[in-house]
Amino acid sequence: MSGLFDLDGRVVVVTGGLGQLGRQFCQALLGQGARVAVLDRGRGLELDAELVRKRFGAAADDPNLLFVGGDITDRASLEAARQHIRSRWEEPSGLVNNAALDSPPDSPAEETGPFETYPESSWDKVMEVNAKGPFLCCQVFGGGMAEAGGGSIVNVASIYGLVSPDQGLYEYRRQRGETFFKPVAYSASKSSLYNLTRYLATYWGPRGVRVNTVTFAGVFNNQDPAFLEKYCAKVPLGRMADEAEYNGTIIYLMSKASAYMTGANLTIDGGFTAW
Repeated sequence: MSGLFDLDGRVVVVTGGLGQLGRQFCQALLGQGARVAVLDRGRGLELDAELVRKRFGAAADDPNLLFVGGDITDRASLEAARQHIRSRWEEPSGLVNNAALDSPPDSPAEETGPFETYPESSWDKVMEVNAKGPFLCCQVFGGGMAEAGGGSIVNVASIYGLVSPDQGLYEYRRQRGETFFKPVAYSASKSSLYNLTRYLATYWGPRGVRVNTVTFAGVFNNQDPAFLEKYCAKVPLGRMADEAEYNGTIIYLMSKASAYMTGANLTIDGGFTAW
C-alpha cells in the first residue's frame, strides 16, 4: 500500500482552479506530491495576482503551483496554456475538468423562469463552457497524454446531470412570489460528460489514458436557510458536502490506486440519488 496514492511530481491541470472546489482539488493534489497547473480565466496567460493571493494565501508561493490564464472555450488559448506548462515543467499527465457555469440564485429572471421561455443565449453560454470546454480540454491536454503514452482525466459532473433537479426544492421561492425554476442547461450540459467520458475511455484506452467521471452533490456555501432545510431533507446524511470532502476522490482517480479504472462514474452525493 506504500505510495499507492502518491502523485510523485506528476503534472496535473485543474480547470477552474480558482473556484471553491477547484482550489480544494489543487491543494489536495499538491499535498500528494503533484505539480499543479491552476488554469482559470485571465488576461492571456496571466491570472490576477491579487485574486490568486486571496484564494491560495501563502500556498501561492509554492514552486509546485503554476498559475495559468486560459479560456477553456478557445482551443488556441488552451494550446498556449499547454505550451506554457510544458516550458516550465513537462507534458501534463493529469487533467481535472472542473470549470463550469451555472445560473446562480440571483440570476436574471429570464434565466430562472419557465422552461418554455428559457433564453437560447443562456443555453448556448452554459453549453459552451460545460460541454464544449471539457471537450476542448480533452483534445488539447488529453491528446498530449495519448502522445506521451498515459495519463488520467477526471470530468466533474453533478447530481443534476444524473437525475433531474427537484423543482420542489425551490418552492419556497415561488411562495415568496418569485417565478423560479432550476434551469435546464446546467443539467443537460453535465449529463453530456458521461458519454464524453465513455467515448474517450474506449478511444484512448489502448494508449494508456484513463478517463472517468465524478458526480458530486451540492457544497455548502452559506445558502439560503430555506433552501438548506429542503435540500438536506433529501440527503440521507442530512447535510450538504463540505468543500474538502471531494478531494479524496480526485486523488484516487489521479493515482495508481485507480490504475484499472476507466470509463466509470463515481457518485459522491451523501446518498442524494439513492432514494
